[in-house]
Amino acid sequence: MRKFNTEGPVVADRHYCIPPLQRVNLEEILQLLRDMRYFVLHAPRQTGKTSALLALRDLLNSRAEQDFRCVYVNVEAAQALREDLPAAMQTIVGELSDQALFAGDGFLDQVWPELLARFGPGRALSAALSRWCMADPRPLVLLIDEIDSLIGDTLISVLRQLRAGYVQRPSGFPQSIVLCGVRDVRDYRIHSSSENVVVAGGSAFNVRAESLSLGNFSEIEVRALLSQHTEEAGQPFTPEALETLWRQTCGQPWLVNALCRRACFDSDAGRDRTRPITAAHLLDAQEQLILSRVTHLDQLADKLREDRVRRVVEPLLSGGDRRMATARDLDYVRDLGLIARDDPLRIANPIYAEVVPRELTYAVQAGLLQEAAWYLDDDGGLDVDKLLAAFQAFFREHSEHWVARFDYAEAGPQLLLQAFLQRIVNGGGRIEREYGLGRGRTDLLITWPQPGRREPHATARIVIECKVLRASLERTIREGVAQTARYMDRCAADGGHLVIFDRTAGMRWEDKIFRREERSADQRPITVWGM
Repeated sequence: MRKFNTEGPVVADRHYCIPPLQRVNLEEILQLLRDMRYFVLHAPRQTGKTSALLALRDLLNSRAEQDFRCVYVNVEAAQALREDLPAAMQTIVGELSDQALFAGDGFLDQVWPELLARFGPGRALSAALSRWCMADPRPLVLLIDEIDSLIGDTLISVLRQLRAGYVQRPSGFPQSIVLCGVRDVRDYRIHSSSENVVVAGGSAFNVRAESLSLGNFSEIEVRALLSQHTEEAGQPFTPEALETLWRQTCGQPWLVNALCRRACFDSDAGRDRTRPITAAHLLDAQEQLILSRVTHLDQLADKLREDRVRRVVEPLLSGGDRRMATARDLDYVRDLGLIARDDPLRIANPIYAEVVPRELTYAVQAGLLQEAAWYLDDDGGLDVDKLLAAFQAFFREHSEHWVARFDYAEAGPQLLLQAFLQRIVNGGGRIEREYGLGRGRTDLLITWPQPGRREPHATARIVIECKVLRASLERTIREGVAQTARYMDRCAADGGHLVIFDRTAGMRWEDKIFRREERSADQRPITVWGM
């Protein structure tokens, strides 16, 4: 039986998949190759770039496309050698020779050691490509994967050698070269240790004709992928499951496959093919992915430590209007896949939106002593009034110490509240988060099982909205109550709370701390907490 793929390129007879070449504009790519263009294919990690390159290689080497010969090479192995240019170039040319040999072409295998010794690392790659092309009249297409894994002088040397041979194509150099990585080569800012300067990728490789990107699955493609499992395993997905999967992943390919693999193959309930996959199965799979800190999510979270990422993400978390990021910062974070490519500026999908604050508060959560049992009522429900009263007391006593521990200080109060809540909710519930630039608030929805209710699978839904005091207190409360009521209505929530953080310098705690009951325009009770 085929399965959902979460490791490496797709293999059609082992994995459910959307044919990789259906996800790119194949006619555009083939025309670029016929026009002898050098171009870039970039996309975030684990979106299907390598699968697309391998499928393109196989197509070009098939009988249907006899105009070309094509070789794929992954240069990531040279990353570990960093700026040791001789060792890195030996690794790259050697890997290229192996891949050519794998494709049935043994020319490089015979000559590359001699060329490396004769021309040195600064010319070995271009010399090898030149002689290889002259040895066979068929135009060569070279697909170079993980190009942006190379570092410093190694990357600069590779780009310059490829640029230097451009004028010799197609008889004396590859007719077309495709560079593949997370980012567009024009956005590289490469530090050269030998020259002690920063070299722009666009100048080191100024023969780039186009920059193509690979996007997420469309909703139609997500449904087509899942239908393959239903057809082969006989296990359907409920309509709510399909909606949940699309909403939570926004079509990010690895997330789609990872959630479905966990729900359908890694859980006892999912392996029962007589039972459909439900939204609850997928949400459980999401929580397990986050808690296990799988590599895909861990690598993304690791980027949060970078200043250029912080300048983009911190205003999103705080809900403020202050923009700290440059256009290059935004391009970089978009290329990582962390924020959406279209406006408004926002985290790319709800799963990443969940991972970001949880990763930033991970260490803080570990240092909190709160336990869910302290805040449960007699029926096992969550006593949110008691919980927020405890946080209010905790915030008054410890906020200066704890907020200072966050790298994202502007969003410190919101993150501290989320850390406090997450420590409690880990005992059996779930938090959903909504935040973004210029929203002026962070919306939290706690869902908690209600074992004391008569209805099966009953769940309480409580909204907590966080705002920073920026205008008068009464205006902030008035706007916040209206916003909380709208969010309650959208979430079909059972209760609502508005938390207002007053960060005014010199303000006494006696003037910050309060609790009052308000009602929305439609007379919903909303508790307001001042901190």
